[in-house]
This record gives sequence, structure tokens and C-alpha cells, in this order.
Amino acid sequence: MNNVKAYHQIDANNEHVSFAVSKMEDVYRLRNGRVDEPHRHDFFTVLIIESAKGVHKIDFNSYVLDNLQIYFVSPGQVHQLVEDESSKGYVFTFSEQFLIENSIHLSFIESLNLFHDYGKSPPLIPNEIQYKKLAFYADEVFKLYNGDSNMKELSIGAFLKLFLIECNNVCEMTPVDLNFDISENRIISEFKKEVNIAYLTEHSTSYYANKLYITPDHLNRVVKNAIGKTAKEYIQSRLITEAKRLLYFSKLSTKEIAFELGFHEPANFSTFFKKHTEVSPSNFKNKEKNVH
Repeated sequence: MNNVKAYHQIDANNEHVSFAVSKMEDVYRLRNGRVDEPHRHDFFTVLIIESAKGVHKIDFNSYVLDNLQIYFVSPGQVHQLVEDESSKGYVFTFSEQFLIENSIHLSFIESLNLFHDYGKSPPLIPNEIQYKKLAFYADEVFKLYNGDSNMKELSIGAFLKLFLIECNNVCEMTPVDLNFDISENRIISEFKKEVNIAYLTEHSTSYYANKLYITPDHLNRVVKNAIGKTAKEYIQSRLITEAKRLLYFSKLSTKEIAFELGFHEPANFSTFFKKHTEVSPSNFKNKEKNVH
């Protein structure tokens, strides 16, 4: 999948930068209004949109840009912002290293109902009062980032954590429990890590449960409680997302993609893909090429 553009550093000129914030209108101006091609990051991205018109595509799901929206893009997700005009708002980008340096555990991020690795990633839509509070935190982060105050990074980290907690409180799903069970979050973290390692060959919940020394039922309960889908559904989302990426960005045939994703028979892959997307692999590929 070497055709997809990838950003490995937050700052191309400084590999040690682990956090950045920009105004969306400044980014638009720097690009002279040109639409960026679909790309992925090795870091977290948050779009805090006050006003916008256009479309935001995340892993082939399209969302209409509108006023008062918050988008969360996880590392590895392919996305593209198509703006009809200059948007107004902020873009946060931060790495796992930034979280570590500011004592924000990755398990905290994973316990939120905000960042979705695979599948649909719709925007958070706060009301005006909620957005005003979130915008206050974003403004403070921007001022801190462009200032030279003492303990600048720690201050940014504190406001970022407050911002994320407030976003999670706006979310309609079960709010994050700040006293979350560390053992369950360890399960989620290890499960996601194991899926990323083995999803090309292992598609069963029991395989990952065995790797974590727990029962499949326990794994399903923990994953369902944390991210709103079962372990099996998460694995399937991972496969479907990768299938879409390979169909669009690679030159592999459907048969080759089927084998790449661990399907012994191409027909089984086609049936699986159509069941979850309602289109065949070839129709999906043709449709996306025509759209772009």
C-alpha cells in the first residue's frame, strides 16, 4: 500500500516535536486552498471546527463538514479533508510520546469513546454551550503553544486532558470512568496490539482470548463495554478497513488481497466484504476511483 501518503513526524523538520496546534484557516492558506490527498499519520489528530463547509473522509466514510464539530483521527487511519472554503477552528496533533511525557496513560485515551481505530468515526457534535467550553480549552492550548511560559508542555498536557474529558462527557456513549479498571484497560490495549500483529492470519476471537489468557466471553464483554462493539466486530472492522485501503491504494487484484488478508478462498473474501459493505470488492474499487 505504498501509494498512500504517510506523515511519520508531527514536524518534518524536527523529529523530537510531539505536539502541535494550528489554526485551520492558516493551514488552508498555506495550502492555497488545494485539497490534500488522502493520507495517514503516525500520531493522533483532533479537528476542532467552529465553522466549515465540505467533506471529511475517514477510512472511506464521508462526513459532511458543518459548524461546531469535533473529529478524532487515530494513528494509521486514512483521511482527507475536502473544504469548499476556508474552515475556522484548530487542529491538534500529538504523539504517544507526548502522552508519556505528560503522564497521560495510553489506557486513558483508550478508555475514551472518542478515538476509533477502525470502522466509522463520526464527528462529535456539541451544543453551543458545550462547544464554548471546548473552544476555551483549545484557545488556551493555542496561547500556551505559542508562548514561552514555565512548564509549557505540562500546561498543554493538562488542558489537553481536560479537553478530552469534556469531549467524552459530551459523547452519548457511557462517559469515561476516571477510576477505570486498570486490568480491563490492559486487556483492551493488549487485544488491540495483538490484532494489529496477527489480523492478517487470525480472525477468531478465541485466538486473541487465548493470547490474553482469558475466555472469549470475557474478552467480548470487556471490549463491548469499552468501545461499543464485540471483539469479533472489532476484528472484522480491522479487516474491512484494511481491505478498503488495499482495494483503493494498492495495485493488488481482489484474489491477491483475499490471500493477503488470510482468506484461503477469494470467494469467501468477496462474500465477507459484501456482507459488511453491501458492495462487492470490485464495485467498491470502481466506485471510489470514480469519486476521486
